[in-house]
Amino acid sequence: MTTVERSAQHEATLMNAERSVLLLVDYQQRLLPAIHEGERVVAEAARLADAAHELGVPVLGTEQNPAGLGPNTEALRRRCSSTLAKMHFDACEDGLLQLLQTAAPGRSDIVVAGCEAHVCLLQTTLGLLRAGHRVWVVAGACGSRSPHDHALAMQRLQQAACVIVSTEMVVFEWLQHCRHERFKPVLALLKGKP
Repeated sequence: MTTVERSAQHEATLMNAERSVLLLVDYQQRLLPAIHEGERVVAEAARLADAAHELGVPVLGTEQNPAGLGPNTEALRRRCSSTLAKMHFDACEDGLLQLLQTAAPGRSDIVVAGCEAHVCLLQTTLGLLRAGHRVWVVAGACGSRSPHDHALAMQRLQQAACVIVSTEMVVFEWLQHCRHERFKPVLALLKGKP
């Protein structure tokens, strides 16, 4: 493998803020009380969204049957530039791909977090992969009612060629180096973690 090929392969495995979109899936008010460690999951998603804003990464959301499950928690809804209401568990079936084209044109790398990890998050992520997107799932910002279902979802997503990551992995790859002009405010967000 030549140096150029190694460099291209390395670049392909890293997240880049200029190519990324953050997608927050179904952090809904009526669902969250049943989510295992729901408050921690929401706090991690909020930290991730705040870092995305600092680094110019668009943040989009989805809501599953909002008439039945209510809107997303306000802490996350206000961090999204657009929120897609959906009835399918896979948001791609209800217009997510079109939303990505209009709200974040030219961005094909999708960082995903949400609830429930083994249902809507899983099916939406598989839909994004089928559509040709590169997808990273932030495990600590995902929730399910059962830790067992969360673990199975992460395992299945990894087997489907999704990359499972942490919030810090995402943020430091978006930053790329310590001389980034937003490094200090983003580092302050990370240090404030629970």
